[in-house]
Amino acid sequence: MLERITRSITSASIFLAAYFLLNIALRIALPHTLDLDEAEQSFYSQYLLAGYGPQPPFYNWIQYAIVSVTGISMWVLSVPKNIILFGCYLFYGLAAREVLKSRSLAAVVMLSLITLPQVGLMAQRELTHTVALLFATSLFLFGFFRTLRQPTLGSYLLIGIATGIGLISKYNFAILPFAALIAVLPEREWRTRLIDWRLLPAAVLAILIVLPHALWLPDNLASASAPTLERMTAEHLAPAGLPRIGQGLLSLVIAVLGFVALPIVLVAAAFRRDFFRALSSSSPMIRVIERMMVISLLAFVGMVLFAGASDIHERWLDPCLLVLLIYLFLKLETADIDLSAGLARFRPVVPVFMVVILSILLFRIVGIQYIGTYTRTNVPFSGYVAELTATRKPVLIVAGTKFIAGNMRLKFPDVPVVIPFFPGPGVPEYADAKGPVLVIWRGETADDPTISPGFANDLVKSGIHLQELKTLTLPYLFGDGKRSFSIGYSWVEGGAK
Repeated sequence: MLERITRSITSASIFLAAYFLLNIALRIALPHTLDLDEAEQSFYSQYLLAGYGPQPPFYNWIQYAIVSVTGISMWVLSVPKNIILFGCYLFYGLAAREVLKSRSLAAVVMLSLITLPQVGLMAQRELTHTVALLFATSLFLFGFFRTLRQPTLGSYLLIGIATGIGLISKYNFAILPFAALIAVLPEREWRTRLIDWRLLPAAVLAILIVLPHALWLPDNLASASAPTLERMTAEHLAPAGLPRIGQGLLSLVIAVLGFVALPIVLVAAAFRRDFFRALSSSSPMIRVIERMMVISLLAFVGMVLFAGASDIHERWLDPCLLVLLIYLFLKLETADIDLSAGLARFRPVVPVFMVVILSILLFRIVGIQYIGTYTRTNVPFSGYVAELTATRKPVLIVAGTKFIAGNMRLKFPDVPVVIPFFPGPGVPEYADAKGPVLVIWRGETADDPTISPGFANDLVKSGIHLQELKTLTLPYLFGDGKRSFSIGYSWVEGGAK
């Protein structure tokens, strides 16, 4: 059966579609408490903006467009994400088909993408903007390899579309087209692709896609870059100078190993001696891919040496190393050895990974009392809503964080949910509110709902004066009953005071 599934991209796509339907069903069956990225999408879906802060807006635009038609729901948050992830796998398979001679091998490569932890597990757990980045990277690889093999206006435009989408999905995507351009230069056969007239409309198309956000960026550079730079530099963890450089290079090595180790081990275990014999195989396409990965990683080395980056995360390497599995199987095919035995051993890895990933996604929520580390999805928001609205319903909700705001937005799809000073000054809805306004927040820890001074000051500046601060504490969902999560809240009457 597995052999039939991997005979073509079409068969593999149907198999993957069934898997993503299971992921959607599982997310709908689990508690409808949103994780951080889901909550951000729920909250941001109220606004169509050129920029939303530290993350580029592509995924937000997609979510806004769908919510504006269907309204907010758990389905609307889960289905688009899985469709985009499915697109990532599909275009990855099409990219593999451009460089591999065997169609069945391309289908195997497409399915093997699930063995990359950042794609198979982490993207399903909570990520959103990274999901868009993965899609854009696969789309770029498809357009890029197709242009090298058989250039057409369509293939160049595909590169332009992918570049535009990638740049407004995650800023680190910019490394990929730069690395691809440099990687092609030494190959005389393909160097002319860089001076083809069709590259101009592709560049124009990319610019048009990026333009709305690019016009927003200069006036909002601090809000767009500060959080990422803070995470990269990890100023509280390392002093300046050589110690910081050493920590940065070490974190890069660890991130690379964390990204590539598992798929390399699995492929090596499946193909055994053939894998090691294939490592010496080469071709113009293999050399281009090798240069792409090396140049991309050198860009991160430059960030460590010259930008002070000392904490590199695995997911930041997605546009640099996503091509890894195409590279490994291209090496195996180029070695011109019989791959049938290795493929027979490798094929079962995919369904095993699917079962393991679905089990992890389920058990991390329902088996939390045995793990001990409670997730945001275990926070009992449905219970909070039932308690808070037993006697009255809010006409406006003012939240202290995006996590709170997004979850309240999901529970009250017809009620505006705002955060002070986002997206503009003050909370203008409060002055026009005709009825009870619910102000809700969480504290620094799960069991401490103390209102933060920053949020309290923002409320005062917005004209909201809290009269009575209350606390609501409920046990975690699927917990042992001993651990609980607390929120703070206050009811006020709408209208400026």
